[in-house]
Amino acid sequence: MKIKQLSIFIENRTGRLAEITQILASRQVDIRALSLADTSDFGILRLIVNNPDVACAALLEAGVMVRTTEVLAVSMVDEPGGFSRTVAILSQAGVGIEYLYAFVSRKGGEAVVILRPDDSDKAVEVLQRNGVRLLQPEEVYHM
Repeated sequence: MKIKQLSIFIENRTGRLAEITQILASRQVDIRALSLADTSDFGILRLIVNNPDVACAALLEAGVMVRTTEVLAVSMVDEPGGFSRTVAILSQAGVGIEYLYAFVSRKGGEAVVILRPDDSDKAVEVLQRNGVRLLQPEEVYHM
């Protein structure tokens, strides 16, 4: 259920994102989803990739500060209220969300949200009990 996400500390300077993505491309790592939050001096690049172990090793070899974290990939119907229903389930169970980002699925009518809950185990249990589909790592890595 839990997906490996790469969290990369990057300097906020022209070309740094290109350097990091070139490292990944050189190892045939394909990016599935990403989020970038920045300040004036640095940023945190969060990536879901097809092969997180290869990606992490390549970045570390290149001297890039990277760590893996576990996140959930939640599938929902891509319609008004689909996202609202999902976060309401978590909220009612007292599960907070530290951050999230979405990406487009190649499957029609499906939206996928990557989220980092403050209690992953409880989030998995509550979402499954309420019929919310959590994607398996292989599903996400090979989308």
